[in-house]
Amino acid sequence: MDVLDYCKGLESELTAWKAKIYDVIRKMDKLQSGDKEKVLPHIQGFNIIITELEDKITSLKYECPSEWSPQKKEIDDAHIDMRSKYEETMEMIGKAAPVSIPG
Repeated sequence: MDVLDYCKGLESELTAWKAKIYDVIRKMDKLQSGDKEKVLPHIQGFNIIITELEDKITSLKYECPSEWSPQKKEIDDAHIDMRSKYEETMEMIGKAAPVSIPG
């Protein structure tokens, strides 16, 4: 795979994850205050993740390195952590608001 294609693909994937995280936050904002308090501890780390995603997306747009080995493990580990936090938070939102939240 061409390095530029890899950077573009990873940029797209990280942008999609950023949108998913914003969606979780938006859904949490629609919860009633009591339910929101239950979910809030799961959301608090998302602002840091969003900042890290934005930094990586910007880096991929303007500085596509030719050697990814040093950063690949870091990116893969962050992906796993982000995915588990996302799934856990969506589950908590579902429990806090058993009726579907629009959007």
